[in-house]
Amino acid sequence: IMSADPCSFSSINSCLTKHLNLCLNVDFTKRVLKGRATLTLEALEDRFSVLTLDTRDLKIISVSANGQEASFTLGSKHSFKGTPLEIRLPFDISRGQHVIVEVKYETSPSATALQWLTPEQTAGKKYPYLFSQCQAHHCRSMVPCQDSPSVKHTYYAQVSVPKDLVAVMSAVRDGHEMDPQDSERIVYRFRQPVPMPSYLIAIVAGALESREIGPRSRVWSEKEFVHQAASEFSETEQMLQTAEKLAGPYVWGQYDILVLPPSFPYGGMENPCLTFATPTLLWLQLWTKGHTVYLERMIGRSMESEQFRQFKAMGGWKDLQDSVNTFGPNSPLTNLVPSLQDVDPDDAFSSVPYEKGFALLYHLEELMGGPEVFMEFVKSYIQMFAYSSVTTDQWKNYLFTYFKDKVDILNKVDWNAWMYTPCVIMLYFCTLYDTTLADACIALSQKWIKAKEQDLNGFKESDIKTLSSHQLIEFLSLLLQEDPLPLTHVKKMQDLYNLNSYMNSEIRFRWLRLCVRSKWEEMVPVALKMATEQGRLKFTRPLFREVYTFEKYREEAVRVFLAHRAAMHPVTAGLVAKALKVEQSQSTGV
Repeated sequence: IMSADPCSFSSINSCLTKHLNLCLNVDFTKRVLKGRATLTLEALEDRFSVLTLDTRDLKIISVSANGQEASFTLGSKHSFKGTPLEIRLPFDISRGQHVIVEVKYETSPSATALQWLTPEQTAGKKYPYLFSQCQAHHCRSMVPCQDSPSVKHTYYAQVSVPKDLVAVMSAVRDGHEMDPQDSERIVYRFRQPVPMPSYLIAIVAGALESREIGPRSRVWSEKEFVHQAASEFSETEQMLQTAEKLAGPYVWGQYDILVLPPSFPYGGMENPCLTFATPTLLWLQLWTKGHTVYLERMIGRSMESEQFRQFKAMGGWKDLQDSVNTFGPNSPLTNLVPSLQDVDPDDAFSSVPYEKGFALLYHLEELMGGPEVFMEFVKSYIQMFAYSSVTTDQWKNYLFTYFKDKVDILNKVDWNAWMYTPCVIMLYFCTLYDTTLADACIALSQKWIKAKEQDLNGFKESDIKTLSSHQLIEFLSLLLQEDPLPLTHVKKMQDLYNLNSYMNSEIRFRWLRLCVRSKWEEMVPVALKMATEQGRLKFTRPLFREVYTFEKYREEAVRVFLAHRAAMHPVTAGLVAKALKVEQSQSTGV
């Protein structure tokens, strides 16, 4: 029996969802999804008769079980878990038996999984747009379900949208036709035959176009972005093939990429069949968490070089240190295995599982015999645990079984320190990486840090001419780790390097933080503009936080946030509000 999920109310110990059938009508006027969710559930215990599902702000209209009406009650609302939906089946079922439960419902206009854009908020300015983001625990605001990553199921969906729009989902497209109920609408059908957790259910509806970018891939976006997007992701098939050589076959069939409007809160979301990407993204990430990053960097190694992988690892180490600084060095949220009891998963989201997870895998790679040896373990691990959830203990047991001839070395690893203690104890690992590509960045950043005012004429426009965009990002990251530079230095940097002209989001983001930190007042509105013209959490929250720390502009940061809050994704808005200490009451009408 699986342990209970501290972020879910659903009865995952007594039954499991095996399949979900969704029938949805997208209502842009009311900003709601209306429809029904039909769940096929398997009992895990005898005399099973009470089912609890996760919901959040859903209006439940009716419930039936195997076609018979079923009584239901909604429990009290929890601050981040939502509201439990308790369904009393009109009969008992035994262990191993299935029941089909149908819930007719409607979402709330403020559903945390859904962002509704007005035509003015899109590139085309003509049609509205809807997209979902269910990670980590927001699917329950879109579908009544067992909203836990430990529950994996297949799904089928029919989605009705106005006829000028196109719907896509995290599933294989299965045709479309005129809506039999309304000739002004089209129904799009989707099937997902590979079992997956609820947080990977994704839906998008808008004036979308697509271009083929490979034998199993299309890129989707508004027509204004589609040509640029097709060019940006032209290497997708090459990356897929590289990943397959390293980790085994890609099982989802279709690998499409959707470039979302700028308000999407994350850099990317690896939904099955349909990876979401933000317009600020330049390098595509595949799969999930620490193994994600390890695999992504191994792909970089295959396509570029080992030095490139080392360089990216050093950059990731700085992201990890940023997260540690944000949470505090002793925060349990910097544990590789944090306790989420009474913790909102959105508050826990950071680079920690990605980068600390990578650091552990990199450490093990060195102990076990190098990248080729360890990558064979990763490939074997992926194939062994495909389609299932893995606990830390299961992963560790498999590691010890696979490397059974090196158990004495594995026993010397301080597993408790890695898994269950805060990040502060790990700082010695940053010396492990090959600094070849970083040396130029380190030398230039040190020169700026040590420079007195009379030394500024020693810098030249050509200082950064030979640096790649990756190295420029590293140079700025190194400066952000130090005390703020004097304003004279930052202005001189702009005069020589013209960093204001860079449109690469990673460079611009770091440069603007550096400017605000050095109290360059003219750059405050520029930083707030970047914080509001795109909604990627990685950029938006730190930029707001940086301006908020500049005491003279604290009120301005709050004012700009409140003015833009309505257009932000609910997850972004909630987390920025916490960073700016904005009370819910300050944003009435939003």
